[in-house]
Amino acid sequence: MARFDAYNSECLVFSFKDGLLARLAHDLKMQVERFSIEVDDTTHQIRATFDPSSLQVACAQVDGRDDPGELSSGDKKKIHDNITKDVLHVRKHPEIRFESTNVVARGEGFAVEGTLHMHGKSRSVQASVRVDGGRWVGEVRIHQPDFGIKPYTAALGALKVKPDVLVRVSVPRES
Repeated sequence: MARFDAYNSECLVFSFKDGLLARLAHDLKMQVERFSIEVDDTTHQIRATFDPSSLQVACAQVDGRDDPGELSSGDKKKIHDNITKDVLHVRKHPEIRFESTNVVARGEGFAVEGTLHMHGKSRSVQASVRVDGGRWVGEVRIHQPDFGIKPYTAALGALKVKPDVLVRVSVPRES
């Protein structure tokens, strides 16, 4: 059984701005700081847990590139507070879980299907896993409303976050 966590792996969440005032907002790159992933060495089945309260803003992004100087530490704290309190409601929903139901080899990578338990709802999701250097990289798009999550809005909806976020997990190929 291979085990991964924030010490040897990375879980990033990307959100994207929308709305009439989108030019005043930021696409965000966030990092989950507490998680654990177990992968069965034989079947490749995956079990993972993520602590949504550990989601931290890494930086703003412009055209898909990091812009580390765009947000102050105060901005990052305010965004973190909005996400944990008003979007993810982490006091009521303190854990996100994933269990694979089907893992199929595809070329050098894998197609992964499974159940994501988040925000009091369980939904089927599909992810692709590919090789990137010495790492396995998996990506999945999550449609927040499927889990009863209302994407963040401000200014009477003129500033908002798109309902789809991208989650990217990267683990070492050799554990």
